[in-house]
Amino acid sequence: MSDLAIRLDDVHLTLGSGSAAVEVLRGLSLTVGTGEKVGIVGASGSGKSTALMVTTGLERADRGRVEVAGTDLGRLDEDALAIFRGRTVGIVFQAFHLVSDMTAIENVATPLELLGHPDAFARARAELEAVGLGARLDHYPVQLSGGEQQRVAIARALVHRPAIVVADEPTGNLDEATGTTIADLLFSRVAEVGATLMLVTHDPDLAARCDRVIHVRAGRSLDEAAA
Repeated sequence: MSDLAIRLDDVHLTLGSGSAAVEVLRGLSLTVGTGEKVGIVGASGSGKSTALMVTTGLERADRGRVEVAGTDLGRLDEDALAIFRGRTVGIVFQAFHLVSDMTAIENVATPLELLGHPDAFARARAELEAVGLGARLDHYPVQLSGGEQQRVAIARALVHRPAIVVADEPTGNLDEATGTTIADLLFSRVAEVGATLMLVTHDPDLAARCDRVIHVRAGRSLDEAAA
């Protein structure tokens, strides 16, 4: 097995069409080792969040190679890509993206149910307990604070024990104290699961907690530096 968890090689992506077309990624190349925690930093519009989108297969590169956990995503059709993502990747978004009419435990159990796990709710309960929400299983997102919602999102991202976790500004909607607590939780849970972490952030202190920091500018990897 390769010691690379993620490899983006000369990746190009244009979003929009006609006069609204924007070339977001312009030959982006980067690698992330298995088990490594890498911070992706750059100005707004630099392409760092789009890099996460192509890594998860939520956006298709126009050209270039996107290889995740040894799989060339460009060779997968949409159904195979969805299955691969459901089994291999966990995603944490800035805005939580919880399903509003599902309870915390339902939000976390759903990815497992889609994969056909018979013990989906038992595993969801255990994961929510691991993030400190054992007493909030039956609460809906509107009944939870921002920090609690992000805990649910982290539980949902990790409940299927993914090889890769990507996080896009996971503390961006939280106050400083809550953000620090959530960052602590994210890093500890990723370490316990043994996953690789690719983290986009504007926060240099959060990026510095990673093993390595990659700077992205104008859709390209500018440089890499040890954190």
